[in-house]
Amino acid sequence: MKVAVIGAAGGIGQPLSLLLKLSPLVDELTMYDLVNTPGIAADLNHIDTDAKVTGCLADEGFEGALQNADLVVIPAGIPRKPGMTRDDLFAINGGIISNIAENCAKSCPKAHILVISNPVNSTVAIFAEVFKKCGVYDPRRLYGVTTLDLVRANSFISELSGGKLQSKDLNVTVIGGHSGETIVPIFSHNSNSQLVSFYESLSMEQRDSLIHRVQFGGDEIVTAKKGQGSATLSMAYSGFRLAESLMKAIAGETNIIESAYIQLDQSIQGSTEVKSYIASKGLTDVEYISLPIKLGPRGVESIEFDILNHINENEEELLSTCLEQLKGNIAKGVDFVKGANATVQA
Repeated sequence: MKVAVIGAAGGIGQPLSLLLKLSPLVDELTMYDLVNTPGIAADLNHIDTDAKVTGCLADEGFEGALQNADLVVIPAGIPRKPGMTRDDLFAINGGIISNIAENCAKSCPKAHILVISNPVNSTVAIFAEVFKKCGVYDPRRLYGVTTLDLVRANSFISELSGGKLQSKDLNVTVIGGHSGETIVPIFSHNSNSQLVSFYESLSMEQRDSLIHRVQFGGDEIVTAKKGQGSATLSMAYSGFRLAESLMKAIAGETNIIESAYIQLDQSIQGSTEVKSYIASKGLTDVEYISLPIKLGPRGVESIEFDILNHINENEEELLSTCLEQLKGNIAKGVDFVKGANATVQA
C-alpha cells in the first residue's frame, strides 16, 4: 500500500511518518514538504522495516508524491499560536488545503484522504468542494481526523479516576466537530460500565470541567510549549491510528469502527437518519459531522448513529450548540472555494 504524507517535515508530519514506516501495512511511503524531506526519508530508510521511503520537495511538484497513492494523510499548514483559534488559521490553511486538493484530484483521485490540517470543520469542506469541481468526489473516501478528541477523552477521564480506569480499556465516543464547543464527548453512555459508573459519581462541576478539558485540551499544549507549538506528537499518533484502521479495512479486515468527520451523503448508510436528527434540532444544512463509522475497502460503509439515541440532557444541549457552530464553519469552507472560483472567473 502506498501512503503519502503532505506536510511531512513538520511537527506532526515527522512522527506520523515514523509511525507509518513502522507499519507492516505500508509498502511505500512518500513524504512531501517545502524543505528537508529527502534527509528525513534517508533517516527513516535506515529503520529495518520493509517500507521504502521517498522524500519529495515542492520544486519537484506533487505528482511524484501522490501518483498511485492509496492513502494521503495531510498535516500541512501552520500550527496554532497563543491566542489563536482554529478559525484564525483559516485564511492561510484554507489556501494550502485548496492547492493540495487540486493536486490530489489530478494525481490520485481515488485515494482515501485524511485531513488533519486545521480548522478541520472547514478544511474538509474545502477539500470536498474542490473534488466536486474536478468531478472526482467520493464522500466515502474523505475524512477529517478527529481521533485526538477521543484519545484525550480516554486519557483525561483515566487521569481523573486516579488510574482506576485505564486508558487502554476505554473508548469514549466523541461526536460533533473538531474545535472548542463543537467537540461533544459522550461519557454517559459506554460499553464500559465502570466508566459510566465513575462518570455518574462525579459532581456537575467535575463533569463540566472534564468536558471543557476535552473541548479545549489543545490550549494546554499551546500554553505548555510557551507559544512555540501546538499538539504534534499526540496528533501524529491520532492520525496514524485512523490511518492504520483504514488500511486494515482496505486490506479486508471487517468490523472496524473509528470516528471521523465526514459528509452526510445518501451513498453512506445512516446519513438519512443523522440528517433527520439534525433537522429535528431546527437545522437542515449541517452536512458534515464526526460520528463513529464502520470502515470497509471502499471507505465509509455506514455511520453508527445509534449513539444519538442515548445521549443525556446535558449532552443534548452541548450537541445543539455544536451544530449551530458547525453550520457556520462548513459554510466558511464552501464559500472559500466558491470565492476562489469567482476570483478566477473574473
